[in-house]
Amino acid sequence: MEKIEFEFTKDGPIIVKKDGKVEYALCRCGHSTKKPFCSGAHHTVGFQADENKMELK
Repeated sequence: MEKIEFEFTKDGPIIVKKDGKVEYALCRCGHSTKKPFCSGAHHTVGFQADENKMELK
């Protein structure tokens, strides 16, 4: 069974990992030009958020 993890980075995107390998970086600032994926816009808009992790079993 594969292991899926969500890493909510400090002031940045949600990193989705499958079996420890990065699959996607998802936008959570709302300003990405590549939604739902991160385009790096969080750097220019001053997005702030805490970090956290979640694992699906």
